[in-house]
Amino acid sequence: MVSLPIHDILPELVATLAKAGQAVLQAPPGAGKTTQVPLALLEAGSAPGRIVMLEPRRIAARAAAQRMAETLGEAVGQTVGYRIRGEAKTSKATRVEVVTEGILTRMIQSDPGLEGIGAVIFDEFHERSLNADLGLALALECRGALRPDLVLLVMSATLDADPVARLMNAPLVTSAGQSYPVETRWLDRPRARDARFDADMAALIRHATRETEGSLLAFLPGEGEIRRVMSRLDDLSTIDILPLYGALPFAQQQKALKPGARRRLVLATAIAETSLTLPDIRVVIDGGLARRARFDPGSGMSRLVTERVTRAEADQRRGRAGRVAEGICYRLWTKGEEGALAAFPPAEIETADLTSLALELAEWGSDGLPFLTPPPERPMEEARALLKGLGALGQTGITEHGKALARIPLHPRLAHMLVRAGKPAAPLAALLSERDPMRGAGADLTARLDALKTRGGGPSFDRIRAEAKRLSRFAGPFKITDSAEQAAFAYPDRIALRRPGDDPRWLLSGGKGVKMDAGDPLAATRMLVVTDTDGHPTEATIRTALPISEGTVRSLFADQLETVEHAEWSKRENRVDARIDEKLGALTLASRRWSDVPQEAIAGAMLDGVRTLGLPAAPGADRLRYRVALLRAAGHELPDMSDAGLLEDAEDWLLPFLGKTR
Repeated sequence: MVSLPIHDILPELVATLAKAGQAVLQAPPGAGKTTQVPLALLEAGSAPGRIVMLEPRRIAARAAAQRMAETLGEAVGQTVGYRIRGEAKTSKATRVEVVTEGILTRMIQSDPGLEGIGAVIFDEFHERSLNADLGLALALECRGALRPDLVLLVMSATLDADPVARLMNAPLVTSAGQSYPVETRWLDRPRARDARFDADMAALIRHATRETEGSLLAFLPGEGEIRRVMSRLDDLSTIDILPLYGALPFAQQQKALKPGARRRLVLATAIAETSLTLPDIRVVIDGGLARRARFDPGSGMSRLVTERVTRAEADQRRGRAGRVAEGICYRLWTKGEEGALAAFPPAEIETADLTSLALELAEWGSDGLPFLTPPPERPMEEARALLKGLGALGQTGITEHGKALARIPLHPRLAHMLVRAGKPAAPLAALLSERDPMRGAGADLTARLDALKTRGGGPSFDRIRAEAKRLSRFAGPFKITDSAEQAAFAYPDRIALRRPGDDPRWLLSGGKGVKMDAGDPLAATRMLVVTDTDGHPTEATIRTALPISEGTVRSLFADQLETVEHAEWSKRENRVDARIDEKLGALTLASRRWSDVPQEAIAGAMLDGVRTLGLPAAPGADRLRYRVALLRAAGHELPDMSDAGLLEDAEDWLLPFLGKTR
């Protein structure tokens, strides 16, 4: 067996857990914690039951289970297995189970005592995913109230471990650094402001291939950048170029994780920062960018933003070059720029959509869980408001409908749609829960749904079809076949009504504005259900939507339609505008003249006109003051009209306007 830095502290870690029952392990990249610690606990008999280890990503969960099974000389599913969304390889013999983080939440919600589980390991906790934070909070509650014998271990590569150790009241165990030293090389000068990222990254990769030996790993923010850089490296004919990102089919992911006969270049997103063992990587090229989801509670929308990496992330990436030999890390920034990098990335709980978290806390029955970072108040308030609108929360807490939504592995919006619309909504739920398989094909989701009905479309569509089949098991008894009607259940706050004018701009029922490319086939559509936007906080651009008829909207939301009477001064027409509007949230679906307007409503509107236009000097102010006083005495809220200069002969001036109401 290859000696790894983690081996030196395994006896200390096992002894600490035997004594304290919980610990925090800080081990830098390359130490071997992911594959060695669970097997050491299994061998030592530290946990009377299964050992469950959480991984932040599906690809990492599969890879960790595969590596540990190979160490034992077994196939996955025997002593070591895994469970991820829609896939499981376990058996009665399984003692170590690697799971993705949301699965632990379901396990604890279903069985707060975690019967049959002896230890829970939180791997790569430094990523501070929302599910990991929630899982740890629930596990600490479980240990404190029901399972004092439950072993808890938090493992991290770059986390400032003291806060989590204090939260757990647990000992801190530290492992030595990476196996081999890594030299860092920076740019000589900053990149030009107008430089293309993919061109500069491709040039740095070429430079690294000429100066070094061994396989290379390049970090890029997303799939699009990976494809663009690959297209610029066609001339590297002696090197196998392999992409690695979350949406890549499993078989292609495996190519990047297994050794090859030739020198290899892996172009990867942040999924390669942790957990995954990439063979023979001796060179890292770091583009210095990371993509994160940011949620705006004011608009209720998330968007992906591309940001500079933090120092912790850069160190994590650098460590990938020192696992098998001395390595080199090239950075696409200067040494002077490094001081401006933030220390750590934000915890997901600070920036994410908290609707699912709010639902989980409601099901648990307490908001007072021991979070390392408490959820921010305003996003939680917005999340609860949405859940109330979906019928998942009531006056006394979670409803039966909310409990049903919590058991469905989807965002509560989509889970609500699946329950309300039934099995016909499963393809749309699967489509909306995955990355858009037809990016750049226009906003209309109808084309995607039509493609799903065929057998083609490639691996992305195959994955969505498989997910739709799985989700159909959670569907309600109804059979609503209209896709726009289905989407309206999930996005009642995103019913869009086109604004007047030539520009394709809409107002959402939730009050925000959205727009669309003028060349899109949906640009002239009067009403839409908006399913995805770029998340811009002021006026977001629609990415995907479905056209919907006003009749369907009225039928679905009949109980939410409001009749609003208003009489107000029209500055544009210089008269009282009195109308009756039919509204859905912020949308005015219909408007008609208010013919029998009460005189006090007209008087209030006209007084606003007086304040707006001013009054000529004349002796009628006393009579108007008298009428205003009478209206105030009757309880009407009217503006202060005490300025005599404005009120001179006001009554005579106002009389011509008395008939100008509509």
